[in-house]
Amino acid sequence: MTKKELHIRITERRMNKLRLYAAKKDTTIAQVVEELLGTLPEITDILQVG
Repeated sequence: MTKKELHIRITERRMNKLRLYAAKKDTTIAQVVEELLGTLPEITDILQVG
């Protein structure tokens, strides 16, 4: 699977929160975002609800 880039705008406060969280977990910001996205329901689950 090829990797894609994601560019988002967030507040400085949220960026700092993200940086601190990643540092505390000894991981990268990209890995934190990947893990959070992994908690979203599968697309088939979403389509079945609506």
